[in-house]
This record gives sequence, structure tokens and C-alpha cells, in this order.
Amino acid sequence: MLKGFIVGILLGVLLIAGGVYLYFSTGRAPVATAAPPMPFEKKLANLGLHAYLDKLPHPEPQVPVNDENLLHGAKIYKENCAGCHGLPGAEKPLIASGMYPTPPQLFHGVGVTDDDAWESYWKVKNGIRMTGMPGFKGALTETQIWQVAVLVKNADKITEPVRKELGAGATTPMEMAMPNSSPAPAKK
Repeated sequence: MLKGFIVGILLGVLLIAGGVYLYFSTGRAPVATAAPPMPFEKKLANLGLHAYLDKLPHPEPQVPVNDENLLHGAKIYKENCAGCHGLPGAEKPLIASGMYPTPPQLFHGVGVTDDDAWESYWKVKNGIRMTGMPGFKGALTETQIWQVAVLVKNADKITEPVRKELGAGATTPMEMAMPNSSPAPAKK
């Protein structure tokens, strides 16, 4: 009886694994960003992310929340993050409209102000798989990552100088997304 039960469980696991394999290998899984999500896709991705983050240490921010750090964070954010996550008072960037999952617009009431700063720090430093969120470890210093983390944590209470810094020089969504590239020459 126990042997039959174990064989049944093993067959069930193999059938489920085979079904998942067929779902992907036969091209039934949605791969375009405009396609509807897979069953339970968002739920499982969030479950995995939050279970992983819950196991990590929860350090306090390594920079104080003051205008100096928020201004530095705003400059870094504008150069590296605004192309996907937007700016205060600006329309959603075109790049964000074509991504799945859609990146949160951090200055439009949706975002990470309810997350602890350490969580935003971890996401900026390490990125998040299958979301388009890159990791900036090695590209930004620890201090810079913390400055961005405290900025987005306090996105709902930024001061006017920080708001001006975020708005200064903002032009098109493509220029925000690719700040160091020069525009293509005009066709004649």
C-alpha cells in the first residue's frame, strides 16, 4: 500500500514536470511583453522574491536621509533609473510601456516608499531576474546605491531642490533611458 502511494506521488510529479516541459517546448508559453501573463506568473515571482528577501539581513541605510544625499541620489536616479521608472510630473517613459512586468513609476504614487530602504538597496545592487531590472553592483558605489535607495524610499516626501534636480535637463524618454548616447543624424 505504501509502495503504491509513493509510486503514485512520483508519477504525479513526473506528469506535472512533463506538462510544464511541453507547455514551454511547444511554444505555448507567452514570451512577448504584450502577451498575457502565464498562470500564476506574478504570484510565483513575488512569492520567490519576498521569500528570498525575508532571509536576508535588514541593514539600516548607510547614508543619512538629508538633502545632500537625496540630491546625489536624484542625479544618479536621473542618469540610471528614470528611463524606466520615470520622473516626477513626467509621462511614463516609452521604454516602460513596452516592458513586462511594467516597471513601477516611483514618483507617481506607485512604488517603493512602503518598502524598507535596505530592500530598495538590495534591488538596485542586485537587480531582479526576468523583470528587466538590472543590478548596479560594480557600476555604482555602495554610497551611490544607498543614496538612490533613500531617495526612492522617500519619493513621496522629496524637497523642492530635489524635485528640481530630478526635473533639470529631462528631455525625451529615450534620452533619459540612454543619457550618454548622441542622437542619430537626421536623414536628408
